[in-house]
Amino acid sequence: MARKNASDDPLAPVTLAVGQEELLLDRAVREVVAAAKAADADTDVRDLTPDQLQPGTLAELVSPSLFAERKVVVVRDAQGLSADTVKDVKAYLSSPAEEITLVLLHAGGAKGKGLLDAARKAGAREVACPKMTKPADRLAFVRGEFRTAGRSATPEACQALVDAIGSDLRELASAVTQLVADVEGTIDEAVVGRYYTGRAEASSFTVADRAVEGRTAEALEALRWSLSTGVAPVLITSALAQGVRAIGKLSSARGGRPADLARELGMPPWKIDRVRQQMRGWTPDGVSVALRAVAEADAGVKGGGDDPEYALEKAVVTIARAARSGRRA
Repeated sequence: MARKNASDDPLAPVTLAVGQEELLLDRAVREVVAAAKAADADTDVRDLTPDQLQPGTLAELVSPSLFAERKVVVVRDAQGLSADTVKDVKAYLSSPAEEITLVLLHAGGAKGKGLLDAARKAGAREVACPKMTKPADRLAFVRGEFRTAGRSATPEACQALVDAIGSDLRELASAVTQLVADVEGTIDEAVVGRYYTGRAEASSFTVADRAVEGRTAEALEALRWSLSTGVAPVLITSALAQGVRAIGKLSSARGGRPADLARELGMPPWKIDRVRQQMRGWTPDGVSVALRAVAEADAGVKGGGDDPEYALEKAVVTIARAARSGRRA
């Protein structure tokens, strides 16, 4: 979810939305526009790209209107503004007009940093909209979507939804909206499975789960389906690595309640229970073999080999075999 600073008034003279997550940037804009229209239904909204904001244009947009109407001026990709236009914006920041809300959308990198720093120095309300690259961030996003909707979803359901949908926040948000609209009561993993069975089967985490459980045929089937539906090989190696590392962490941890182990290992309690079931048959040597297989596969899909698909298949087979090594002892 977008993170806001302490000054959280959407009608602040200047809002600075920083990051590259398009959904969060759009939401930051919609929040300001909604607040402005709630204050004045006739609010004039101007949504501009850098090429539309030429030197002198901003002065025209923020000049007082004859009817003193409220305005919202949105500037997208502000890091791409010309030097002369940046001067106009900086000058405006020093003395913003009443009844005008300026919204600057900035990618947050080195490009256009002068404008970014000037807006912060001027006391702009800031909304952080970072790209969510980590599975944990997307999981937190899904949980937040359910909370915002006033609905309860189990941790397993949230994880299953992330596994099924992937990294696209718009699709995740849409999936939550659909589930909230269609399902009464608590949303659990079974519900998510019914709605997104086809996509869940294509999940990189499904491949990893089947592999660490020693279910070779099912893991290979899930792998081939994932690749055929466009799942990036690097996501599959990442999921395999997470699965094997979780087995290694839990097998070397002291015994205890899931809640205690969760704090010690940095895993949610429900995942402790799942990994406990998956780790039957694993040995320390098996974990080492599996980790080497993942490392080789990772190198293979990142250019170190000629056939990424073969590299993944080899890793899946090796991991599944390692998962059964303790059962033969």
